[in-house]
Amino acid sequence: MDITFSAEELAFRDQVRAFLSENWTDNLATRIRGDNQEFKAAQIEWQNKLNDQGWLAPGWPVEHGGADWSVTENFIFETERSLAGAPDVVPFGLKMVAPVIYGFGSEEQKKRFLPRILKNEDWWCQGYSEPGAGSDLAALKTKAELDGDDYIVNGAKVWTTYAQYSDWIFCLVRTDSSGKRQDGITFLLIDMKSPGITVNKISSIDDHHSLNEVVFDNVRVPVANRIGEQDKGWTYAKALLAHERTSIAAVADSKRRLRDLRKLLAQEVSGGRPLSEDTQFQNRLSNTEIELMALEYTELRVLASTADGKGPGVESSLLKIKGTEIQQAIQQMYMDLAGYYSGVIHGEENAETIGHAFGHDARKAYMYGRAATIYGGSNEVQKNITAKYVLGL
Repeated sequence: MDITFSAEELAFRDQVRAFLSENWTDNLATRIRGDNQEFKAAQIEWQNKLNDQGWLAPGWPVEHGGADWSVTENFIFETERSLAGAPDVVPFGLKMVAPVIYGFGSEEQKKRFLPRILKNEDWWCQGYSEPGAGSDLAALKTKAELDGDDYIVNGAKVWTTYAQYSDWIFCLVRTDSSGKRQDGITFLLIDMKSPGITVNKISSIDDHHSLNEVVFDNVRVPVANRIGEQDKGWTYAKALLAHERTSIAAVADSKRRLRDLRKLLAQEVSGGRPLSEDTQFQNRLSNTEIELMALEYTELRVLASTADGKGPGVESSLLKIKGTEIQQAIQQMYMDLAGYYSGVIHGEENAETIGHAFGHDARKAYMYGRAATIYGGSNEVQKNITAKYVLGL
C-alpha cells in the first residue's frame, strides 16, 4: 500500500491544519471536555463548523452531503484532527444510523432524517443493549406489537449513551418470537419525546454521566418509522455494527495519546533518569507502537474496501479487538506513569497542587476504558466472529 502523499494531498493537509488552527479553540475544548451542561452545545458548535466546511460526514454519499474524500484524504483528516486534540463527531447519528437510513431506508425517510442529522438539528442515541441482552444482542426482549398504523413498544434499553440529550433513538425490537432469535427483529426510529419514554441516569465509574437506561411503556411508533421490512432488522443491525466497530478502533486518537505519553516520559524522573530511558517502559511503548502501526494499515485496507463500495465486513471485528486492546495498554501506561498520584481526585482540597496534572484524567480514562473491550460487541464475541468467517472454524 502506497501512502506517499501527492502534491494535492499535501495541499489538503495544509488546508486541514489551517481549518483546525482557526476553528478548534481552547474555549471549545474546555466546554466539550468540561461540565455536562456545556457539552452538547459546544459539540454542536464544533460539528456545525465541520458542516460549514463540508467535512462533517465525509463517508456519506455525495448526493446526501458527503465529501467524496479519497482514502488518503480521510486518513489525513483523522490524523490531523487527532494531533490537534479535536474530538471525533458524536457517531450515533452521523456514523451509525445515517448509513442505515441511506442504505436501507425509504426515500421519504432519507429526505426527512438525513438533512436534520447533517445540520445537527437531531441528536440520536442507540437502543441495542438491554438488561438481559448485551453482546448476545439476539436475546433482546423489547417488544413491538402492531396496532393499526403504529407499533406499541414495551421494554427497556440500557447503557444508552447521551440519551439525556437525544431527540431520537434507533431501536432493535422483537416483533416475532416463533423462529430463530435473529429472525423476528425489527429496526425502528423512535422520537424520544413520545409519551411513555423514561430516561434514567446511570453514573459510570469515572463519575461522568453519559450512560442511561431508556424505558418504553406502551410507546406508539408509526409504522412509517420502520427501516426496511418487518422482522428483517438483524440485517440492518449488522451493517450498523460494522461501522460502529470500525470507529471504535480509534487509531488516530491512540497515535496522539502515544505521542503525548512520550513527552511525559521524558519529563518524569525515576532513579535520577528520565523514564523515557527506562528499558521496561521503552519495550512496552515500542511494542504498542508496532501493534498500532499494524492496526493502522489494516484500517487503511478497510477504508479502501469501503471506498470501492464494499462494507467494512469481518475486518471491523479485527479492528475492534486490537484497537480496544491497544487503548487499554496505553491507559495502563498512563496510570503507571502517574503512579500513586493517579488516585488524586480533582475537586478535593489541594487536589490541583498534588502530583501530576495528568493523573486525574489518567485515572478516569483507565476506569472507563475497561468497558472498551465490552461495548460494541465484546472482544470474545468478535473473536468468535473472526474464527467463523475468516478462519472457517
